Amino acid sequence: MREFRRYSAAVAVFAAGLYAALVIAIFGLISLYTDRDVISDSSVGPVVGPVMTASSVLLMLFWMLRIALRVPETEQRIALGPALLLAVVCYLLFCAVGGFLVGLAAGDPIAFIGFFGRQLTSPFAIAVGILAFIVCILFTLVLASRVGNKGRPRWPWENREDD
Repeated sequence: MREFRRYSAAVAVFAAGLYAALVIAIFGLISLYTDRDVISDSSVGPVVGPVMTASSVLLMLFWMLRIALRVPETEQRIALGPALLLAVVCYLLFCAVGGFLVGLAAGDPIAFIGFFGRQLTSPFAIAVGILAFIVCILFTLVLASRVGNKGRPRWPWENREDD
């Protein structure tokens, strides 16, 4: 059981890294095809976008670590409900963190509402949620495929009695 938890935690870390890479890549593609910036308001500054992205990546990491460390090996299955909930929370967190930072910098709660509202309809924020759903499904699929395996894969010439 301990080996499975270590394996699950490692897969969670790599899945969060995959999520970060996919978010950055899709932001570039959306920006290229729509001729838009991720943060179109030039007065916002260069820090808001990366902090918004980092917040969703950290949420993804902690969510998957929670799955990896709490659910027993025998109960691993693909769960659409938690993946959908994660997608919505990542999407809203991405928008809310940006709104909070903009509102904090402006010292005006109306700036929060305006930025938050604009981000809700942004293709970048929607992509954050969709990618969170996809990566969470893939993560649970990898964990579910490991159930019942005993140890690492072996080459045919390795002696199975040595362990």
